Amino acid sequence: MSDTTHDGAVATSAPPSVDDGLTPAELAAKYGLSVSGARPGFFEYIRQLWGRRHFILAFSQAKLTAQYSQAKLGQLWQVATPLLNALVYYLIFGLILNADQGMSTAVYIPFLVTGIFVFTFTQSSVMAGVRAISGNLGLVRALHFPRATLPISFALQQLQQLLFSMIVLAAVAIAFGSYPSLSWLLLVPALFLQFVFNVGLAMIMARMGAKTPDLAQLMPFVMRTWMYASGVMFSIPVMLADRPAWIADTLMYNPAALYMDLIRFALIDDYGSQNLPDHVWMAALGWALAIGLGGFVYFWKAEERYGRG
Repeated sequence: MSDTTHDGAVATSAPPSVDDGLTPAELAAKYGLSVSGARPGFFEYIRQLWGRRHFILAFSQAKLTAQYSQAKLGQLWQVATPLLNALVYYLIFGLILNADQGMSTAVYIPFLVTGIFVFTFTQSSVMAGVRAISGNLGLVRALHFPRATLPISFALQQLQQLLFSMIVLAAVAIAFGSYPSLSWLLLVPALFLQFVFNVGLAMIMARMGAKTPDLAQLMPFVMRTWMYASGVMFSIPVMLADRPAWIADTLMYNPAALYMDLIRFALIDDYGSQNLPDHVWMAALGWALAIGLGGFVYFWKAEERYGRG
């Protein structure tokens, strides 16, 4: 088909395209196009994370190294900070408020130091998780990668910091008469369960913090309340002996208290099984699976929305 122009030339009209009439979605399907940044399937997402395992480890180590790079004592603050916190809490709760009821000094000091170190592990993972997306928007918007690498890296950073602290914690336990034994091997599964729990919690907080950055200002108050309710500075059953039994049981089954008690039981000789609730390992495993897996799915569901403003 042709038309004659005003100067007598013949113009041939273009033939109709085979793509005419197709919707954008149909065109994308026809040519194998996909949405940039679209959420991959669940198992594909796991595969992508595994493929970036070296980045996760390197990123966490770099953050750990840079954390105290401006301080003269450098990495010593990884251990000095929780030790100083333990000293302050001992002066207030151990000497002034007599929170060491039912425990000798040889038990209470390792009990307190363990509680501070172990709770700080969870607290730091949560606080880092809140800012994992909102504090790294430049990286999130510039590169395409599984966003879960960020909260996982930050939780791994806190685990590495705790492992440095465990050397000091072991020295404290030995100094007060708790020597290495087979029970110390229980530290490995206890710390692994806490790490899985912390990763899931960091992912939950990362998604919430990405949507509501002001959450970072609220979380210190939440974490402080959780610390006081978890028996960091005192034995829950002893402190609440005159209260209804269900209150102490509820507090002892909260995950922070469970993981602290597992590690105390492993390290401290005289911290007997009577201080642990029944089926404590099953409860710790349940929390790790529920929050670890649940937090991962919750974070993955919003993968394509991170960094979109």
